[in-house]
Formats: sequence, C-alpha cells, structure tokens
Amino acid sequence: MSINVMKAKNGFKLGTFSSNCSSGMTVTKSPDRWVNSWENNLKLGKMLDDAGIDFMLPIARWIGYGGETDFHGGVLETVTWATALLASTKNISVFATVHTAANNPVIVAKQMATMDQIGQGRAGLNIVAGWNKPEYEALGLTLPDDHETRYGYAQEWFDIVEKLWTSEAYFDWDGEYFNLRHVAGDPKPVNGRPPILNAAGSEIGRAFATDNADYLFTPAIDLSRSVEEIKELKALAETKGRDVGVLTFSHVICRETEQEATALRDRLMGDLADWDAVDNLVNLQFAHAQSFPHDLLAQIKNLFAMGHGGFPLVGTPRQVADGIITLHQTGFAGTTLSFVDYVEEFPYFRDNVLPLLAQAGIRS
Repeated sequence: MSINVMKAKNGFKLGTFSSNCSSGMTVTKSPDRWVNSWENNLKLGKMLDDAGIDFMLPIARWIGYGGETDFHGGVLETVTWATALLASTKNISVFATVHTAANNPVIVAKQMATMDQIGQGRAGLNIVAGWNKPEYEALGLTLPDDHETRYGYAQEWFDIVEKLWTSEAYFDWDGEYFNLRHVAGDPKPVNGRPPILNAAGSEIGRAFATDNADYLFTPAIDLSRSVEEIKELKALAETKGRDVGVLTFSHVICRETEQEATALRDRLMGDLADWDAVDNLVNLQFAHAQSFPHDLLAQIKNLFAMGHGGFPLVGTPRQVADGIITLHQTGFAGTTLSFVDYVEEFPYFRDNVLPLLAQAGIRS
C-alpha cells in the first residue's frame, strides 16, 4: 500500500497541470507546443514519479477554445487517464477532474474507489461545479446563471459520493437534485477519503471549498493580494474545524540564461500566441466564471497566452527557484507547473531547480 503524499500538508507541493490537454497550458501556435498523446503522458508520469514530484492534475474539457489551434480541442479523459497513470507509477498522486453536472455521483464514487485500489491509495478528486457555458450546451446541459444553484448541486453531489465511500449499508437518497434508491459503494477507497481539490473564486465557491476540499486552487496574480487572501481562506476553514491548503498554478520557462528565457516568453506573448483562442478563453472567464479576479483579467491577457494565466516562473534556474520560494513565503501550500513541452523541459527543471528548492528547505 502506498502513501498518498497529498494527504500530508508538510513541504511545498509540486505537481503538473493540464498535460492531458493539447498544448498544455500554453495558448500557442508554436510547432514545439505540447502534444498530449498517451505516450507523452506516460513518459512524463514516470519521469515525475522518479523525480519525487507530488501530483499530476488534469483539466476536463469537452470542446476546444477555437482559434487557429483549437486550444484544448484534444483532451484525454481524466478518469481513464488518471487510472492508467496510477497503474504505471509508484509514488505520485494522480487526480481525476470531474464536472458534477455531467457525471452521476454513484458512478464517480465507484470510479474513484477503483482508481484508488489500482493506485494503492494515491488517487485524488478535483471537483468542478461548472462555469463553461458552451461546454454545457455541447453536452445538452444548461448552466445555471447563479452560483447558488451550481454549488448547491455540487454539495449534494459530493455528499452522496462521501456517503457511498463511508456507508456499509445500502441507502436511499431523497434530496433537492437527486433521488436514489438502494445504492451502496463497494469497493471503498483504500485509506478513507482521497484528497479533494476545488478551484473557487466566488464567495459561495470558496465556502464550498473550505467546507469540503483539502486544497483550494486559486491564481497568483498579485502576491501582495494573495497574502491576505490566503490568510482569510485559511481562517475561514479553521472556523469550520478544517485545515485547507491553498494551491496555485505556474508556468515555467527555465533556461541557462535569463535572455533565452525572456526571449521565448516574449514570443509566446507575441507572434506565437493564438490570440483568437486567448480571446475566447478570457471572454468566457468574464462571462461565466469568477476563478480569476475580473478587475485583473484584462491586465493579464498576455499571461493567458503564455500559460493560461499562471504565475510566471521565467529565467535561470536560480530565478525560477526564487519565484517558487516566493510563492511558499506568500503562504501557498504548493503550485502546479506547466511547460511548453513538459517532457523536453522538465529534466532541466529537475536537475537544476529541484536541488535549489531542497537547499532552501521547502522540498526534501
């Protein structure tokens, strides 16, 4: 039986994000952009596992964002992706990202328990209450306009999942959104509830995350703002008797010289960007989501081109390590990492940045 490293809150967590999606987190026309084949994901998963990286987190998408590249038009489904990775690795935690509206909770509870059995306790669940209206329409669903309905549905959905993970008996469920008869969960997760992750920006969303999640996922745009935000989120969780870590996401361009790194950054924010896809992504964030503060969205459009709005870690290994150390000092419990090409670029990060983080005492 393995230990799920995401259950322990010690150390600064590092993971990868969106390697299951075409182009990863970079909205780019570059011919070097990430190819999200299973072969590449398997190679990456084994590489991360051997390097001691803590987790892999996918994005669940059903339609792309258009533009010349149809950014995120190609996506490996997250439950099957995570299950295969768990079967192929030894220590890393792997999350499945699940939209509550599109997935029956009885089925998801069993899928997650099966994943956890296969991974010997290393599965994790990222819950998405919903925000992408065109995706809902593609699936024949209606996105509720109000956050209260979205999160009310998500809460009842997760209550059912948790009961299936813990109840030994068959039970009925009569709720506002679900009416179930004679259901039970067998098998169970290996070591109790798997780690739960949830991205939330609205007040209602953050109430849901601090009620239910082990980690709340939020962008790091203005770190002075993040300091107070993290304090408030952790204090809110503590009033509920819960310990919730706050994770963010970062995009890495690490090169031997700062000039090399910034030259690529500038091209990704310039002639290499798929600006039509960037516009579609940003406009959807304005229209239906509160994951990013709306007063900052227009200012960070170029960061969406480079890394989906992630915190920029650009420069030499020392500069990239210092950026991660700053995130740690800000109060974040960890960050995901993305690269233009994960498999090509991670080894340089592994060999040159991870030792600096160990020297700083935030990674073992």
